[in-house]
Amino acid sequence: MSKKILVAYFSASGVTAKAAWKLAEAAGADLFEIRPEVPYTSADLNWMDKKSRSSVEMNDPSSRPAIAERLPDMEKYDVIFVGFPIWWYVAPTIINTFLESYDFSGKTIIPFATSGGSGLGRTNDKLKPSCPGAILLNGRMLNGGISEDALKKWVEELNL
Repeated sequence: MSKKILVAYFSASGVTAKAAWKLAEAAGADLFEIRPEVPYTSADLNWMDKKSRSSVEMNDPSSRPAIAERLPDMEKYDVIFVGFPIWWYVAPTIINTFLESYDFSGKTIIPFATSGGSGLGRTNDKLKPSCPGAILLNGRMLNGGISEDALKKWVEELNL
């Protein structure tokens, strides 16, 4: 592959981090963790509590949690896999923050996600306005147990 690839991911519990690491290996990509400026606590992630931080953020479409650091050389990447856990059937709003922090015009963005039970839902519909000018491909769920061979096959099928 001649294109420069990045796997950027947000992981609240470590599950998406494992998937991102495996994908980066399979794709020969660089890895970047999207970390919140204020880390999430277990109380913040309690979706049963309507007043928890994650619930409040996900109920506010304009919510954009701050990111701890920017990748200084994003312009060198042609393809960006963006990974996250599914929250309320879509990407957490910190992913919108990440996408809105860079100019992805002409770049290919491929979401991937982890979830205990739901699929990608309307994720691309919610992400598209945050990355104008990008080519946003359909993503894939990368839940536990996906092999490196399966990941390599998926990357090859994308014809990057």
